[in-house]
Amino acid sequence: MMKKKQIMAMLLSMCMAVPAIAGIPAVSAGAAEEAAAPKYIFLFIGDGMSFPQIQTTADYLGTTASDGGIETTALSFMNFPVVGTAQTFDSTSFAPDSASTATSIATGNKTYSGTINMDTTMTIPFETIAEKLKAQKDYKIGIVTSVNLNHATPAAFYAHQASRNSYYDISMELVESGFDYFAGGALLDPTGKEDDPKDDAYQVAESAGYKVIKTQAEAEALTAEDGKAIVVAETLADSDAMSYDLDAAEGEWQLKDYVDKGIEVLDNENGFFMMVEGGKIDWACHANDAGSTINDTYALSEAVASAVEFYNEHPEETLILVTGDHETGGLTIGFAGTDYDTYLTNLTNQKISYAKFDSDYVAGYKENQTPFEEVLKDIKENFGLMTADDPDATEDSKLVLTEYEYGKLEDAYNRTLESGKGKKDEMTQEEYLLYGTYEPLSVTITHILNNKSGISFSSYAHTGLPVPVFALGAGQDLFEGYYDNTDIYNNMAALTGVE
Repeated sequence: MMKKKQIMAMLLSMCMAVPAIAGIPAVSAGAAEEAAAPKYIFLFIGDGMSFPQIQTTADYLGTTASDGGIETTALSFMNFPVVGTAQTFDSTSFAPDSASTATSIATGNKTYSGTINMDTTMTIPFETIAEKLKAQKDYKIGIVTSVNLNHATPAAFYAHQASRNSYYDISMELVESGFDYFAGGALLDPTGKEDDPKDDAYQVAESAGYKVIKTQAEAEALTAEDGKAIVVAETLADSDAMSYDLDAAEGEWQLKDYVDKGIEVLDNENGFFMMVEGGKIDWACHANDAGSTINDTYALSEAVASAVEFYNEHPEETLILVTGDHETGGLTIGFAGTDYDTYLTNLTNQKISYAKFDSDYVAGYKENQTPFEEVLKDIKENFGLMTADDPDATEDSKLVLTEYEYGKLEDAYNRTLESGKGKKDEMTQEEYLLYGTYEPLSVTITHILNNKSGISFSSYAHTGLPVPVFALGAGQDLFEGYYDNTDIYNNMAALTGVE
């Protein structure tokens, strides 16, 4: 057995022989010169999306298409010719937040979790790739997201704040950016905090020359001739974000539609940069809702497909990147209760997201103290789970509640009626592990359905998994390998020649 000193000496020599990944230049001068400079850049960020979210979605699509067979269906970006892997740690943690990781992607700099484009002293702002392309190359810039337009990830491409929660200040920076196209959920705190009211951010934007659009009909009619635009989804869901793809009504615009419109209004001779965030992948994973995670990951894939269509018309001038900022939830394919088996077709029984179940059902249960027997009918209707004495229950059904699961569900419902969701510091350790900060009934339903499907989560927060980087188009080869997330920025900057 080797002694401790021998082991330490060996590790030290290895570290000296191989440079740290973060210290390896992402692009050599020769490689940057040889690569074609992209005129059109699409950067897709699946918030909370890493390998597990992508593979689970592909497996679900293949399984449902083959009626339960072991098949997988590639998402629109899974067959891109180049795939790299990026580390996501920030100055705070190996399980970082969206503000800091998006800062790394947008500027090539590390910072603290919760901070947007400022150094760790909170005194030096970082200029983003989008700002540089606008100022130095006269590119048109688009920012699209399924969550709020002043949420952390979109804000990281135009704002500079010590706290990601400074929503009003971020909205003012949105207006000041002069970017050409914003689309997604509504602004948070558009008139400031209640105790410190401010001028309405939408009116400030209109005074600055933006066309503010809040209906789908107006969005459909938008053209490049209308100039700068802020498009807010007509239908807003939880926290004034866009609907989960699973909840969207027939004909309701989703991420792909806003990307299509973005291409239409941004396309010009100088070029454009469009950042597109699938933000509710993260929200679904925080809530351990596998069904909503899968549907919103697929929605991002559909949005990428629109960019691929554009690429096919401009293959020598377009670069498409698809990545995540971090992984959320510790999602994995496999569960102790199903051993080596998975039953992904069970998830077809989920009809709505946890958030819509909260608003459309749980709120009424609390108000009316609805009997648990009646609640079970709604659970069956929306998630497929049923009791053993249900007329539709069969011996081989994978959706029949066991006695243990029934007890967990009933306990969760009682907890929902008694106190509902709460803050972590107000719970026992057991309560937090069971429910997180979500409605006990809703999160218990999704946990049971996930587990019966062979899917599990380990966290209500972020994890330290690396994220994939898929690349297609001009300069794609620069994104091969295993590197730091700051090198995503470094590569884009080298390709475009911004300083």
